[in-house]
Amino acid sequence: MTDVSSLPMSTSTPAAPDPAEPTEPLAPSEAAGPVDPAVRAELHRLRDSIDNIDAAVVHMLAERFKCTMQVGHLKAEHHLPPADPARESRQIARLRGLAESAKLDPAFAEKLLNFIIAEVIRHHEQIADTPAE
Repeated sequence: MTDVSSLPMSTSTPAAPDPAEPTEPLAPSEAAGPVDPAVRAELHRLRDSIDNIDAAVVHMLAERFKCTMQVGHLKAEHHLPPADPARESRQIARLRGLAESAKLDPAFAEKLLNFIIAEVIRHHEQIADTPAE
């Protein structure tokens, strides 16, 4: 048994983490060999921005769905149909135009909006099927 009192004690504080070191595991393609610290730092900076954008997208979608839920309740109160194909067509055309001017694939933007619209309609149908309190 080793007497711990005889072991040398370090009085130095641990080194601060190197900002160029990754804070997440490397992908298999990145683990193949050494990565230039500048490249690793730039990758980390870009991924931080992506993470911030993802968070903003989630919060924006949450806010959008809060509004569409209110629309669903208003439609249900006034016996309006859950879907509005004319509005949906206008919104798709509008979003495609916005996507083009933003240099985003309009087909992708349309697919995304169609997915969101389908979820909104599903919510509106659920609201319409729920008895009023």
